[in-house]
Amino acid sequence: MLDPKVFKAYDVRGIYPDELDEEGAYAIGRAYVEEFEPRRIAVGHDMRLSSPVMTDAVMRGAAESGADVVELGLVGTEMVYFAVGELGLDGGIAVTASHNPKEYTGMKIVRRGALPVGGDSGLLDIRARAAATGARHETGPVGTITHQDIWPAFVERVLSFIDVSSLKPLRVVIDAANGMAGAMLPPVLEQLPIDVVRHFFEPDGTFPNHEPNPLLPENREFIVRKVTEEGADLGVAFDGDADRCFFVDDTGEFVPGDFVTALLAESILAKEPGGKILYDVRASWAVPETIRRAGGVPLVNRVGHAFFKHRMREEGAVFGGEVSGHYYFRGFSQADSGVIPFLLMLELLSKRGEKLSETLRPFRERYFITGEINTPVGDVALKLQELKERFGAEGKVSHLDGLSIDAEDWHMNVRPSNTEPLLRLNLEALSPELMERKRDEVLEVIRS
Repeated sequence: MLDPKVFKAYDVRGIYPDELDEEGAYAIGRAYVEEFEPRRIAVGHDMRLSSPVMTDAVMRGAAESGADVVELGLVGTEMVYFAVGELGLDGGIAVTASHNPKEYTGMKIVRRGALPVGGDSGLLDIRARAAATGARHETGPVGTITHQDIWPAFVERVLSFIDVSSLKPLRVVIDAANGMAGAMLPPVLEQLPIDVVRHFFEPDGTFPNHEPNPLLPENREFIVRKVTEEGADLGVAFDGDADRCFFVDDTGEFVPGDFVTALLAESILAKEPGGKILYDVRASWAVPETIRRAGGVPLVNRVGHAFFKHRMREEGAVFGGEVSGHYYFRGFSQADSGVIPFLLMLELLSKRGEKLSETLRPFRERYFITGEINTPVGDVALKLQELKERFGAEGKVSHLDGLSIDAEDWHMNVRPSNTEPLLRLNLEALSPELMERKRDEVLEVIRS
């Protein structure tokens, strides 16, 4: 089973086995190797119940098309990226459905240098090849499958991003959501002098406690409650494959991804003065203003990890952050990591010696953001044109990614979804009243 709709803009994702099964995984493994002709690739998988059999099928398909496969076993997605960069491999496949519910399976596919394979960089060619199962593939030399332990090198690399000796004994609540963070964090935490309250660290693909998607408020209720109950300095929640982490401050308030990007940028620029830093079109003004103040060069970018990773290379950028919780690091093959931002936040709080809520106060008192508001629409292009006609005269218009309008005291980005007919609005103003007024005006046009 290989439903064509499992091929998304940035990865492969579908319901197992109705939309994607082992035969489909085998076909993708073969198609990937036929399309890109890699000699050696890494394959790892998450804790989903279907992942072991799906991984075996992918590896068999890749090997039977002639690639040598380095099997990583149970690892977080960023560990596959790390292995590809560290071992100088020609590509890699993480068998994961990230933050999706338990019935899903999927894959994140990269080429040499951990560069992602997406809709406009080869994924549709893989789809076409994988679908052509009627034409039997010629069988050439078969590749090998060998296991490699990447864990010690990975732990050493992520810890190299901070000065461990600077850490204070902070009290930190971590919700691993029964995902890969429960496997990945323990060897890192052993090296840290912090007081950790662990929750749901047992990797379990049935997700018995809540879905592994901290962007949904209902999945954050637990961590928010625990931070206040424990009197913790920080709460950290990870998504299913642990390549994204989300923060809750000492008062139990969720920290938006753009504020996290601003804080991490400041801390990285202290070590890499004058560095270039990427942020996405949805982000708060807090991000470019903080980067400039810290002596860095802010570069606005399209949303999506494929666009970030390409631009990181082009610009030699030291760091990139997306509102959705993806954080990219030059010293990590320009790839995204969930563990490194967690470590940097610990270091930042330790060095500043103040509560996270105090550190965030200047942002919260100056920048008022809506968060992302999604609205289904009948005609996406027509709505974007209507919005431009209505609001374009109020500020500078950009079409880098959807429609952005930058006015003196407010700005917005409205962009279409990659997968469904809806518009995503992110808007910010320099007062709560103006934010609410402009939000309502924009939504009225979108929904009319």
